[in-house]
Amino acid sequence: MKRIAVVDNDKLKDADKQRHIQSLCPVNRAGTECIKIENGRLFIDEATCIGCGICAKHSDGAIKIVNLPTSAEGDPIHRFGENGFALYSLPTPLFGKVVGILGPNGIGKSTALNILAGHLIPNFGSTQEEQSQGSEKSEQLKRLIGFFKGSEAQGFFEKLASGEIKVAYKPQHVDLIPKAHTGTVRDLLLKADETDSFDRITELLELKDVLDTEISKVSGGELQRIAIAATVMKRANVYIFDEPTSYLDIQQRIKVSKFIRGLATEETAVLVVEHDLIILDFLTDLVHIMYGKPGAFGVVSGVKPTRTGINIYLSGYLKEENVRFRDHAVHFMAKPPADSEKNERLVAWKDLSVQLGRFRLSADEGEIMQHQVIGVLGPNGIGKTTFVKILAGVQKPDTGEISDKVKVSYKPQYLEPTDEPVASAARDVISKYDVQLARPLGIHELLDKKLSDLSGGELQRVAIAVCLAREADLYLLDEPSAYLDVEQRLLVSKVIRDVMETRTGSALVVDHDLLFVDYLSESLIVLEGTPAKEGAVKGPFTMEEGMNRFLSRLSITLRRDMESKRPRINKEDSRKDREQRAAQKWYYS
Repeated sequence: MKRIAVVDNDKLKDADKQRHIQSLCPVNRAGTECIKIENGRLFIDEATCIGCGICAKHSDGAIKIVNLPTSAEGDPIHRFGENGFALYSLPTPLFGKVVGILGPNGIGKSTALNILAGHLIPNFGSTQEEQSQGSEKSEQLKRLIGFFKGSEAQGFFEKLASGEIKVAYKPQHVDLIPKAHTGTVRDLLLKADETDSFDRITELLELKDVLDTEISKVSGGELQRIAIAATVMKRANVYIFDEPTSYLDIQQRIKVSKFIRGLATEETAVLVVEHDLIILDFLTDLVHIMYGKPGAFGVVSGVKPTRTGINIYLSGYLKEENVRFRDHAVHFMAKPPADSEKNERLVAWKDLSVQLGRFRLSADEGEIMQHQVIGVLGPNGIGKTTFVKILAGVQKPDTGEISDKVKVSYKPQYLEPTDEPVASAARDVISKYDVQLARPLGIHELLDKKLSDLSGGELQRVAIAVCLAREADLYLLDEPSAYLDVEQRLLVSKVIRDVMETRTGSALVVDHDLLFVDYLSESLIVLEGTPAKEGAVKGPFTMEEGMNRFLSRLSITLRRDMESKRPRINKEDSRKDREQRAAQKWYYS
């Protein structure tokens, strides 16, 4: 069995630690150099490594020794240097189709997209400096054509080499746009427009109102739509979108999904990475599953119909490759109405209102019982965060009252990283809730870092853990799924539910991922009104009543998949869609 060794030397800078790990290696002790130290960096010779794992156990997560599945025993497409991450195979864009990529963070999705977009020249696992730095792009394309001989990918790379394919790529991190561009939105999009489609695209993506706004002053959702607009205005026949719905509310996600679907024609291919499973299902025709070990290696499966691929992903087992990439399956179930009558009241509100500039928020009457997990749904700019802040005591209402003073733990929507060490910020998480929070949320592997050094997903996990570790009556989590992959979202859902079951408190969770909210919540609060003008808090409702109310305003119907029981959006005007609309069952529980 082939194995690889991955070493994160940024985590392993202490020279004494390096020498200690080297001294423990049985191969080194027998006289063969398996672990070597050069220029302050530790390297492992994979050819002589016996896979004992002793070095990994003593490295505090800096070393991974991984046995590869048979599907990854050939040469990788790309490897990031000696003992670096390895990517095996690539997804394939197909003309006339929207192809999705489904997999956890750190598995190589963005690396694969950068290779397909021509931004990264693959090195096929070579760690020779002249190979990794000096090979001509045309030569590497020839190698890719040979590598994929006999497959759909061969035709793609042949066309890419001949210039028949031109790629437009929307990267993942749209929040970096203001750092790279100055001026107005209009300036940026006019520069990007190669197809004379400025007026049409800005109208379709609802950007007319921000065209004369400085790039540095637009919201995250607006930045996302600007990035999508700039991508599709380029003259291309392959469009690649890395996480196109982050920062968008559910209504915007559906509109953008319909827009992207419309790009796929016989002359055009679309490739998408997306972590919102309901949107991925709605948006794509086919999917590749990516599996492996995050930070160590990633493998791309064969392409599958979207419904089948998502269900396989939830099952954790790829039958064709005979690979079990998760030790458990994820199960959904149609929930009965939550019985909260047996619980005591935790907090209630009545006749709340607050005026913030031109925006007014009101909340007639409602209450939260103990041991509840309540989802909060509504479009951007409708007052969800304001309502959470009122309950948290951060924002004072102009009128009305909140009964039963409660102690609140609040995780805000926007996280401001500081130079505080994770070990300090998460002290209570480790000391009090190691099993319940620290281990499942992967906090231990982050302890040596500062909060400012964390990725968006890592910072989100720390913030969730810190929020849940506080002693409180009401836990308010604003968009906890942001920056998290599918696996992490489902894991966070389970952690929140488990915590609420063991405490007298309750959780209020604001999010735009409908599958995440459905999987997590027992009941719903729905905010209605006109974004940026007025919002009204309604509920809490049972899941069925709340979802019906929310989905009817979106004019979409949800059904449950017969196999996995996960929620799916019905195709507009399909038989199931017409049946549910006629019965006023927008949410099929």
